[in-house]
Parts: sequence; C-alpha cells; structure tokens
Amino acid sequence: MIRVENATKLYGQADANGSEVHALNGVSLHIPHGEFVAIMGPSGCGKSTLLHVLGGLDVLTSGEIYLDDEPIHRLDEAALTRLRRTKIGFVFQFFNLLPTLTVEENVRLPGLLQNLPAQKIESRCAKLLAAVGMEHRARHRLHQLSGGEMQRAALARALLMEPRVLLADEPTGNLDSEASALVVKLFRDIGERHKTTIVMVTHSRDVAAAAHRVVEMRDGRVIG
Repeated sequence: MIRVENATKLYGQADANGSEVHALNGVSLHIPHGEFVAIMGPSGCGKSTLLHVLGGLDVLTSGEIYLDDEPIHRLDEAALTRLRRTKIGFVFQFFNLLPTLTVEENVRLPGLLQNLPAQKIESRCAKLLAAVGMEHRARHRLHQLSGGEMQRAALARALLMEPRVLLADEPTGNLDSEASALVVKLFRDIGERHKTTIVMVTHSRDVAAAAHRVVEMRDGRVIG
C-alpha cells in the first residue's frame, strides 16, 4: 500500500553555518495493505515530516513515495489535493474541527467538498458516528465536548470518504489515559474492520503497543 524509497527532505540551505537540516535522510519503508504502523522517536527525528510527505502535505527533496502504486512524488498540487480528498484520511493532535459547525456537520464536510450525493453522506455520517460512540453528540458543538469526544469526531470525519490510508499525528497527545485508550482501540477496530492502512506518529509506548509494528526513527532515519 505504501512504499517509500530513499526519501530525503531538506530544510534551509547548506552554508558555512551548517543551517541545512535533514528532516528525512534516506528513509525507506514498506507498509502492506491493512497494516497498523506506529512511528516513534524523539522530537525532531522526522516522524511528522514523514507523515506529511506520505499524505502529500509536503514534498520530498529527493526519493520516491508510492501510495497504492501511485507516485506521490510526481504529482502536481491539483492531483495531490484529489488524492488527499479521496484516498487519505487525516487525524491531528489538535483535532482541526471547525468550531462553528456541529459534530455531524464536521463529519459531513469531506463529502460535501467532493459533491457526494446527500443520501450517501447522511448514511455514512450516521454509521461512523455510531461506530465511534458519538451518535448522541451529533448536534453538539465543540465547546460542549471533551477532548476524547472531539478526537472521536475527528476520526469519524477522517473516515467519511472511506480512505485507503489513515494518517494520524499524535492523535492522543492531548488526551488523558482513559480517552487515549478508547481512541486507540477505535483505530485498531476500524483498521481491522475496513482493512484500512494506518500510520500513526506517537510518543507513547502504550499507544504504540496497539499497532501491528513499531518503526523507530532518529535523526531523520529509520533505525529499527
């Protein structure tokens, strides 16, 4: 499902002060369809950069990335936008929900952007909110929700377009241990039920333990 070959991402420019930074330094990684992978490592090791280039939110300096045999590294911005909207779901540490919308309106949004039929949007939204235990909060706004509830709503939104890949950047970083455990269980259950490939960045060993495989990074490289 995901194939990364010798991926390099540089920031800054090489000069006498050595300001050029290798956020990714020759990363190669293969992730098969349906696998749940946790990426771990110290702050600044390249975890989030790797997630961003996998999702087409950033571009490589050199190397190759294939998602379902599609060469992400060769796509223009319009093609990357289509890819993000149809094949990739994103879950972020700070939820990125719109506070002016209700929970169900936030979940429906990706379908509206892709002009899905209204009946299909409503059906998917209802099923996903039930799957994450948020059907009773459908008409609530964000100020009425706990952090764990907002993250469950964000997960439902990420899954509305039935993505092939789900990318999560520290999805439990702002949650307490009980909410974290619930969100991670949802990731595992949904991945197994829908055969979704999941790549999750986390600092937590407990969270990473739910994944099928843990990838360790340091200094822009995969070390184990």
